[in-house]
Amino acid sequence: MNYIGLIIGGVTFLAIGLFHPLVIKAEYYFGKRIWWVFLAMGIVFTALSLYATNGYASIILGVLACSSFWSIGEIIAQHERVRKGWFPMNPKRKADYM
Repeated sequence: MNYIGLIIGGVTFLAIGLFHPLVIKAEYYFGKRIWWVFLAMGIVFTALSLYATNGYASIILGVLACSSFWSIGEIIAQHERVRKGWFPMNPKRKADYM
């Protein structure tokens, strides 16, 4: 039996589960200006994926890279959801949502 598909699916599921609350917390504390951190993480994970000698590690790092890049758009979307009142606003950054 070959379990690699299930392993990669599980890693993808965990990455999504990790990045979802990470995006919400990052937007709450730093606003949408934190997007560049996710860009940097995506670039680092991409480079590590390209240079990984183990195929499985390369796939996992690629999943993390794509999750990081996807989070850039989610940070901006989360900022809009907060502006609409769907998520709590950080009272210390009230001017950011006007």
